[in-house]
Amino acid sequence: MPLTTALDERGLRRVLVVLCLTQIVGWGVLYYAFPVLAPSIAGDTGWSVATVTAAFSGGLVVSALVGIWTGRLLDRVGPRPVMTAGSVLAVPAVVGVASAPTFPLFVAAWLVAGVAMSATLYPPAFAALTRWWGPRRVTALTAVTMLGGLAGTVFAPLSATLLDDFGWRHTYLVLAVVLAVVTIPAHAIGLRGPWPPAARSESSIIGAPAAIARSRPFVLIVVAVALGTFTSFAVLVNQVPLLIERGLSTHAAAWALGLAGIAQLVGRLGYRRMTGRLTPRTKAVVVLVAAAATTALLGLVPGPAALLFGASLLMGVSRGIVTLLQATAVSDRWGAAHYGRLNGIVSAPVTVATALAPWAGAALAGVFGGYPPVFVLLAGCAVLGAVLALGTSTPDPDRA
Repeated sequence: MPLTTALDERGLRRVLVVLCLTQIVGWGVLYYAFPVLAPSIAGDTGWSVATVTAAFSGGLVVSALVGIWTGRLLDRVGPRPVMTAGSVLAVPAVVGVASAPTFPLFVAAWLVAGVAMSATLYPPAFAALTRWWGPRRVTALTAVTMLGGLAGTVFAPLSATLLDDFGWRHTYLVLAVVLAVVTIPAHAIGLRGPWPPAARSESSIIGAPAAIARSRPFVLIVVAVALGTFTSFAVLVNQVPLLIERGLSTHAAAWALGLAGIAQLVGRLGYRRMTGRLTPRTKAVVVLVAAAATTALLGLVPGPAALLFGASLLMGVSRGIVTLLQATAVSDRWGAAHYGRLNGIVSAPVTVATALAPWAGAALAGVFGGYPPVFVLLAGCAVLGAVLALGTSTPDPDRA
């Protein structure tokens, strides 16, 4: 028996529009601005890029750990207080990053930002849409991930433009204002409405969340999704160096990455059509095999440029659907009754994988003497994820 949404159609559209907007701004300010500003931060402060990136990665790790508690809280009280509080906390955190006079204070600001990320980015948005939209959740999740994927497209060039005019510190201050003006009122006003309780029938079907979290299918899907995410983000960050090794210019490699971003949106748009008739287990296996195949293709194709661009586009499609696999892995198997708590557990290793992937790809390239072997190894990670996903079959909560 499906959950009631507790919102009429107008309310459902309102929360979807709000979350699409705030995901663009939240990801743009808290995540995508950093890669643009990191070299200038290092050059201005004397801290190395690796050291500066370690502070940022520390924030992501905090987000992963706190996200487990955040998901549990969201299940109880709903997204409005959680995401509004996260937005309020994010503003002084970004101001702290901008104004930190010493490296320890810079690290502290990013750790606070990590707490804010746990309450504002994809996991709480996924939980909100999953509970409110019920059986139609994939439509809503597809929309929010498609538009959230534009955060880099909007905020990377915006951050670069502000950097040219104001420097990195004032750029972050401007972005903090944008974050405050958009996300705080949007979450506080736009997410109003009753938070539907978990349906008793569904709760009895899926069992207690603690028991689910200890079950074999849950542990396997957590590891499988983490491996797929690790592969996708390592490819994302290391794709340009790989293509340059293959003979493309920096400009051409950047264009290939940008087009892959558009292909990512195409993949998310087609996710329901591509996987709608598949069981959750088969869906996970297919998505992870696709990620493995496209990653291996990028690592094995030596050229020419047209084939490299084509491989990049295919990788973009598969990367886009890996995000939706994460968003639906819990609800496809155990419904929406305890989605916030369970998805918080899923998101913890996924966020850690996101934090480690950029460094791991570059480090492995140093070990192997180039990027092609790294991409083949990353494909192996996704294959392992697909194998583990074979053991994640559960009763369909929407049919039970």
